[in-house]
Amino acid sequence: MPPCLTLSLLPAAFAVVRLPINGPLPAPGGIFFNLTLTAEECSVVCEEHLVPQGARAQHGWVAFKLHGPFEFSLTGILVSVLEPLRDAGVGIFALSTFDTDYVLVARTQLRDTLTALRAAGHTVLEA
Repeated sequence: MPPCLTLSLLPAAFAVVRLPINGPLPAPGGIFFNLTLTAEECSVVCEEHLVPQGARAQHGWVAFKLHGPFEFSLTGILVSVLEPLRDAGVGIFALSTFDTDYVLVARTQLRDTLTALRAAGHTVLEA
């Protein structure tokens, strides 16, 4: 049986940004900032108002924090959130930190997301 989790809806609007690999990086800021750099691309998730001028960005995301910390040996944590969202037709953008996971969904799908998560037995805290 998948675990029932507590999630918090972060109180900000987010964007997923693609930046040039060799370009300048924005200064971290806001309540959540994620930088992923690979040999092929540089992606940033940040509050919408922090998107660098002229950057390629997809706006309109909201973020949920899964309350951790979660031990690395635990299984099924992220899937317990992703499966109900998949079944509700909600697309996601998932990120992980050392202690926890974050799931971003389109703001336009927020109502469906809340319904699906709660129906799956999760507790969702809204600011």
